[in-house]
Amino acid sequence: MTTTDGSSPLDVEIGALKGGSADLSQYAGQVVLVVNVASKCGLTPQYTGLEKLQEEYAERGLTVLGVPCNQFMGQEPGSADEIAEFCSATYGVTFPLTEKIEVNGEGRHPLYDRLVGFADAEGHTGDIRWNFEKFLVGRDGTVVARFSPQTEPESDEVVTAITAQLA
Repeated sequence: MTTTDGSSPLDVEIGALKGGSADLSQYAGQVVLVVNVASKCGLTPQYTGLEKLQEEYAERGLTVLGVPCNQFMGQEPGSADEIAEFCSATYGVTFPLTEKIEVNGEGRHPLYDRLVGFADAEGHTGDIRWNFEKFLVGRDGTVVARFSPQTEPESDEVVTAITAQLA
């Protein structure tokens, strides 16, 4: 899905975790798995699976994009430096991380304005339900899949969707 004006989620501007632009346009023509992440969540171990996806499929054109968010019970309270250190030291994260943003409510970042209209397999659209909700953006810049927070990154459902887009 593109937005009504034909733009892609990758057309928005968002900062990188450590400052400057995350330059989402650099991912044009690639497959991007956008995930709102948090360091102090019961689902935080999903970082392991996300990193494995990055390592396994990067050469074929996949980028995992972590988007820190502190809107769910304050589970991402750290500064940019603290988030980067935690992700690197604890989970060996090499995929890019954006600045910390809001994914719901009046302060929702434009990136998520362009994602939340897409339904998951159960038909859920709208607000992000929790940390680690996942959106798959195809090579053409359209949203092609949405996965619930509880769906593991290495699940058959996610891997099948990714490999279909990389084919």
